[in-house]
Amino acid sequence: MTGVRDLAASVRAGERSAVSVLDGALSAIADRDTEVRAFLFVCEAEARAAAEALDDAVRAGSDPGPLAGVPVALKDNLCTRGIPTTCGSRILAGWHPPYDATVVARLRGAGAVVVGKTNLDEFAMGSSTENSSTGPTRHPQDLSRVPGGSSGGSAAAVAAGFVPLGLGSDTGGSVRQPAALCGVVGMKPTYGLVSRYGLIAFASSLDQIGPLARTVEDAAVLLEVIAGHDECDSTSIDRPAPMLVRSLDRGVDGVRVGVCAELVDGTAPDVAARVEQAAEALEKAGAEVASVSVPEVRFGLSAYYLIAPAEASSNLARYDGVRYGLRVPGHDVAAMNVATRTAGFGPEVKRRIMLGTYALSAGYYDAYYGKAQRVRTLMIQAFARAYERFDVLLGATAPTTAFALGERVDDPMAMYMSDVCTIPSNLTGDPAISVPFGTGRDGLPVGVQVLAPALEEELLFRVAAAVEAAAPAGDRTSAAGAVR
Repeated sequence: MTGVRDLAASVRAGERSAVSVLDGALSAIADRDTEVRAFLFVCEAEARAAAEALDDAVRAGSDPGPLAGVPVALKDNLCTRGIPTTCGSRILAGWHPPYDATVVARLRGAGAVVVGKTNLDEFAMGSSTENSSTGPTRHPQDLSRVPGGSSGGSAAAVAAGFVPLGLGSDTGGSVRQPAALCGVVGMKPTYGLVSRYGLIAFASSLDQIGPLARTVEDAAVLLEVIAGHDECDSTSIDRPAPMLVRSLDRGVDGVRVGVCAELVDGTAPDVAARVEQAAEALEKAGAEVASVSVPEVRFGLSAYYLIAPAEASSNLARYDGVRYGLRVPGHDVAAMNVATRTAGFGPEVKRRIMLGTYALSAGYYDAYYGKAQRVRTLMIQAFARAYERFDVLLGATAPTTAFALGERVDDPMAMYMSDVCTIPSNLTGDPAISVPFGTGRDGLPVGVQVLAPALEEELLFRVAAAVEAAAPAGDRTSAAGAVR
């Protein structure tokens, strides 16, 4: 498997052309995406123009950047200038942003080639990529299963071998959970490490953009490119991007690893067994491994499903049929607003808007939203105490392997439980990464999750690299292989 550093180096050296790399990606998409449906829009003309410009720059003696010629897929809630950005919703059909998100601009500046926009649960609200207005994405290894969500399109695109890199957004696990189900690496950075400028908001205090890749090293390369301070984002941390790749091979000797009981108990037996196996592998590699309990984790799901819908209720109020996107006529402005939102939003988005509006309403704010925020503070304090004893924590990423399409659509609670292991890191703002670690009894991928304190991405990736190196033989990645 060719890593993105080697791929970019070959393009910079003129050994491969960016156009030929792009052709391989486009060919793979054409061959199979009609059944997987990872992409909502493939921007072939724009991608080809970018690849040709890169090849011209190489011939002229210029260095296009660390991701020269590397094809990248973008979740369709990241603004792309002149290219449709819909969030998988009818309400934004036909909208072409007038600017690029900061992460997109940084990708282009590093020489990456944006291949297209990927499918997602509408406005990133879901755990299976079944809530998209255009229909579901399917798991590349088993088309009867879900790829996870909400960044299921980007995860599936990487797992299917369409592209080596993808970007997703992670509000309650929407990068890590589909990464686990699809057998790729998915990472949520520390809140504020990656700019949210140009990310269409779901829940602003929880949203983070993160990488999806075939290997830990590839994810590290991508994070180095997109991270760092951005004046356009008021929540951006004022520090440079971390240097991650150089420390991946430093090992875990002496690293204190806590296996978090609440992130293992209640998961399927085959998932729990893989977490235990990963813990044993880290201990053999020199880490100090012990069990730890963070009881506050059990409150995470309840707190999240008050905070996130409340913020969504506020953020989605801007879709009024006046400024952009869908507009359904009405006899007055109020009627037009109602008709537009009724036609434009899907059932899950409407459910969360109503939940959030209720939680913020007079007489209920303190009982619901205010209490959820206090629980969030308790979780932050609880994890801080755990990190006094341990350098990182270990657990499952998802409670099960990929489930069947349609299995949980009519059972919101069962669907929400898909994120029970990932939500804590969003509430605390700390980084976490999912690494493929073998398969379950059904032969589908299992992801093991590593969690770390805020801004400890370097240590997080070191431990993730050790987990990846110990993955069962022949199972270290479920991705389809190198770009053609």
